[in-house]
Amino acid sequence: MTRPTPTFLRRLALACGSFVSILSQPGFASRVEGLRDEATAPAQPVPVEVPKPAPVVAPLREMPHEAALQLLGLLQRDARFIDFIEEDVASYSDTDIGAAARIVHEGCRKVIREHFSIQPLRSENEGSRITLAEGFDAASVRVTGNVVGKAPFTGTLSHRGWRASDTRLPKLAAGHDAAILAQAEVEL
Repeated sequence: MTRPTPTFLRRLALACGSFVSILSQPGFASRVEGLRDEATAPAQPVPVEVPKPAPVVAPLREMPHEAALQLLGLLQRDARFIDFIEEDVASYSDTDIGAAARIVHEGCRKVIREHFSIQPLRSENEGSRITLAEGFDAASVRVTGNVVGKAPFTGTLSHRGWRASDTRLPKLAAGHDAAILAQAEVEL
């Protein structure tokens, strides 16, 4: 049985939930990356010569979970992000969900701008024709579509990419439990 195409609001909820899972679960991030690679792979086998990133010399390390949990807590505090993602929106109208999404968007944007400096990786406008020279940085540019041969490649920039140049997460007090994303509230 084929699943119906999700509505915009369902896709928004999936994107937000996936964003958090990708940040906090390295295994989930690897699976998503694999799905993206499958989705952009050519329909028929085509010989491909894409520059390979330099081999990893240092062993892989696990990043501390506190920073991801801290970001999730900030998104909950200022945007009610978790409340929005955990809400079953099936019974709400698109208008109601759209209004809620504006509030969540505004709060998420505030958190990102307050705690991160983010710049585009490419200066060209999306839709521009660009040429990738031999030896281009394959870690910051993903070549998609009909990739045949080796660089230089000429194509259309479909996404400029993003790079975080600075992170300003608050320091955590000793003993602070970052896994508590939002305290339960009891009104007396």
